Amino acid sequence: MKILHISWNSIRFKLVVGLLLVTVPLITLLFYNNFYSIRVVHNQVALSNKNLISLYMGQIDTQLRDAERNLIGLVTSDYDIQSMNLPNSEDEYQLAKHSVSTKLSSDILLYKSIDAFFVYSDTRKDLLDVFKSNIEFAERDMVEQKLHEILGSPPEFAEGGSRWFVRKIGQDFYALRILRSGSLYIGAWVNAKTLLIPLNLIDLGQEGSALLVSNTGELMISTNTLPDEHIDFTKSFDQYYMTGVKNSLLVVGEPSQEGNFSLAAVIKDSQILQNLPNLSRLTLFISVISIALLPLSLFFLRHILLVPLKRLIMVMKRINDGNVNVRIESHKASDEILLVNQTFNHMMAQIEELKIHVYEEQLSKQKAELQHLQLQINPHFFMNSLNILFNLAQVKNYELIQEMTLCLVRYFRFMFQSNLTFVSLREELQHVRNYVRIQELRFPGSLTCVIDVPDFLENIPIPPLVIQSFLENSIKYSVTLEEPVSISVSIDLKEDGLDPYVEIVIRDTGKGFSEHVLSLIQSGHTVHDEEGEHIGIWNVRKRLQLLYGGKASITCFNGYPQGAVVEIKLPYETEI
Repeated sequence: MKILHISWNSIRFKLVVGLLLVTVPLITLLFYNNFYSIRVVHNQVALSNKNLISLYMGQIDTQLRDAERNLIGLVTSDYDIQSMNLPNSEDEYQLAKHSVSTKLSSDILLYKSIDAFFVYSDTRKDLLDVFKSNIEFAERDMVEQKLHEILGSPPEFAEGGSRWFVRKIGQDFYALRILRSGSLYIGAWVNAKTLLIPLNLIDLGQEGSALLVSNTGELMISTNTLPDEHIDFTKSFDQYYMTGVKNSLLVVGEPSQEGNFSLAAVIKDSQILQNLPNLSRLTLFISVISIALLPLSLFFLRHILLVPLKRLIMVMKRINDGNVNVRIESHKASDEILLVNQTFNHMMAQIEELKIHVYEEQLSKQKAELQHLQLQINPHFFMNSLNILFNLAQVKNYELIQEMTLCLVRYFRFMFQSNLTFVSLREELQHVRNYVRIQELRFPGSLTCVIDVPDFLENIPIPPLVIQSFLENSIKYSVTLEEPVSISVSIDLKEDGLDPYVEIVIRDTGKGFSEHVLSLIQSGHTVHDEEGEHIGIWNVRKRLQLLYGGKASITCFNGYPQGAVVEIKLPYETEI
């Protein structure tokens, strides 16, 4: 199978595939090892910081939960709160309010994560709040106004449900928890900055930052300035993730169990990986260089191996086509290739010399064999001729004896030169007519022969005695004194594709070939039957094979309604 004219079994294909099978896995392994190392570092850093963030988030939740329990205790069991809710008089309300203020002032000191407690009377629109001493007046006033806005309207704070909820007041975010008891709202609030104070102790590096984010992904507060403005906090904190546009940042977090916010840590990837990015760039550089060197390696292999091998293959193809005199030209190459070329050229020179010797020996052998085959005909015909002369002498027909003798002289004159490989068709036909005349003298009134040949074919070369051998067979096995026999010889030029050939068709009106004889002829064996050995057909077939190889053919079959037909096809040649 081939792709782009390159065989799958070629050395070129195997070299390319081999290089790819070596380089691609190595490059893949480099990339995998690099990414695996980065992932391991990310996992370790994320796990460590996740545990730390979870610990601090747990501490914040514990403090918020304790403050919430204090609020619940006030709602459920504090007498002064109940008095403020349902006072019998204004004086009772004011006294209860003072007592609650005193109690909340002492409680605020116990809850470090809470900035303020407050009680709001919905019927009187009266707000009682207790702050820590470090809360500035402007912040107090701003938060009080927001509380009046929240608590004076329908209970929008219900969005927090049973949890702390986040509101942005001014420029800061606050976590609020509000409980309702009758017409009173008891609650607490804390600035996100207060919640973040313990996280300043977390060491996240120079560019790392701890921060609080709302459940909508909005940044509430952070310990340091974030290295990227486009950080996505909307994803789940179940596992770490990478984010950022300007910088690659690792984010881990832990959602609060008490409020709708989360504690998170953001660490710059370059800080985590330290020298790993340089290793990644080095890996990428090595991979790119390796890929870039692939064509150069293939070019180098092509120059030192494939091109010399291609020259050798081209020369071998030409030798396979029969051009044994070609040699590999001298080119600059490796020592091993030069040795192969020199050895190949020396070997081909020896083969060419040996082939010349073998060829000359074969020619001598073929010439001797041709002469032997042609001489096989002479004794056979000579005996027939003597038999004719004997019969004529018995009847004392001196005129026919003279004509017969003249025909024999012409016949044997042709036979004496028949050791030639080729004769012209004109000479062969003159000999055939002379031979037919001899047979007509032998069988008067029983034999007729017609020869049809175009004039332009009379000079073509053919092997001698080819036509005469088949005429001799037809006369020997078809002509009798009881029934006359007609023989025709038709010669014409035909084409098979682009190759012209000479077709010689010899027909007789005798009894034809028997099935046994036809099978022997088609198998290429000599024919033996009750009438003796048919050596003529085998003789001609053997001579044509020696002279033409597989370019000539003989076909024998029976004609309709009777008679034998022999078709001889010879390559068309214009010169002897």
